[in-house]
Amino acid sequence: MKPEITIIYCTQCKWLLRAGWMAQELLQTFETEIAGVKLQPGTGGIYEVWIDAEQVFSFKTSRRFPQPKELKRLIRDIIAPEKDLGHNDRGI
Repeated sequence: MKPEITIIYCTQCKWLLRAGWMAQELLQTFETEIAGVKLQPGTGGIYEVWIDAEQVFSFKTSRRFPQPKELKRLIRDIIAPEKDLGHNDRGI
């Protein structure tokens, strides 16, 4: 069974566009490795990325948003370590 990525974003902070953009990036990069990307509204400044029940990134912990290259690497390392990310693998 393929993993599902969930992006939980804060509706109060208006982070839907950021979450949607990141979902698009992940769907394009991992189109054959994942079941899908789910956007889940939340509140209180939340911006988290999960693979099934495993948290991959948290805004509250890091005090910043993930860069696309960074998030793609984190996800790749969990779901498809052998996958070549092309230019994303050559420096941050």
